[in-house]
Amino acid sequence: MKRKNSIATISALALLGGIFMGGTPAQAAPAASTLVLSGGNGVFGLAPITINATASSAGSVKFYARGVGIVGCESVPTTTTAPFVAKCAWLPATSGPIALGASFTPTDPAAFEPAEAPAFNVKVGVPVQGIVSPIHIYVDTILATGSTGVLAPRFGVGCTIASEFIVGQTIVFRIYANNADQGGAVMDSSNTAKAFVEVAGVKDPLPMTYGNHSGVAFWTAVLKTGAAPLYNTLGVISYKVTMIAKDTNTMKVLSTKMVAVLVDGKRLVEDGKPVYERVSYYRTVKVSPVLKGATGTWSSNFTDTSKLTLYAVPKA
Repeated sequence: MKRKNSIATISALALLGGIFMGGTPAQAAPAASTLVLSGGNGVFGLAPITINATASSAGSVKFYARGVGIVGCESVPTTTTAPFVAKCAWLPATSGPIALGASFTPTDPAAFEPAEAPAFNVKVGVPVQGIVSPIHIYVDTILATGSTGVLAPRFGVGCTIASEFIVGQTIVFRIYANNADQGGAVMDSSNTAKAFVEVAGVKDPLPMTYGNHSGVAFWTAVLKTGAAPLYNTLGVISYKVTMIAKDTNTMKVLSTKMVAVLVDGKRLVEDGKPVYERVSYYRTVKVSPVLKGATGTWSSNFTDTSKLTLYAVPKA
């Protein structure tokens, strides 16, 4: 009897020895990781745009834009405590819609798996004003003065800035522009060779005219809507503004000059010497060869809900 008990004890010890000395204990599989992107919204050409990546554990993140690794963000460490966030300072190469991505490498690969962030789409902003340098253009649309359209008694107040119009109303494009080539000078009839608005579906460009409107001066172009042959295509009105500056042989240049400081109409004198200060002014210089007139264009890049839109007359 004693012999059998001894054999059983030896067998048990041998089994335990196999587990704790001769074998490797079983380990749990690495846990699934998550990676979520946020941020990424900003304006093209300004400061770097911050992209945030939040992981489920500590590690490092590689950021992508349109499938290409972002320079300087190839291996950004997350914070060491939750939430595990990595940040990328991104200078986009273009504006508009851009798909962002990221991949996560955990610090402890035995405990956590790598992960890919779901596709994250952002829109990098571009200035609404004219973006073709050096002519900078701003445009708005207003309802023509006077009663226009069948709803004029209620919705016919002239000079109202609007983006929504009803068939029968007259749309006035109101345009303002400055020319950086000429020291930011206002684009007017004296320095502008051509100015027109092209409307999709309209054969001929709408001519722009510069003039005095109740004490203020700006460019205008008119689009009449109504029954054919007037414009009557419902929906978003696609259009482009083009302005071409005249060639010029003179230019205003920002300069500085010394001017005597006056106090009560008299020159200020200190230690027996007049005091001067430097002031800015524009001076006209000749340009040779002649400076070719620049061309500027503007097309609306607002969202569709904000773009110029034509609607049918509501039914009673």
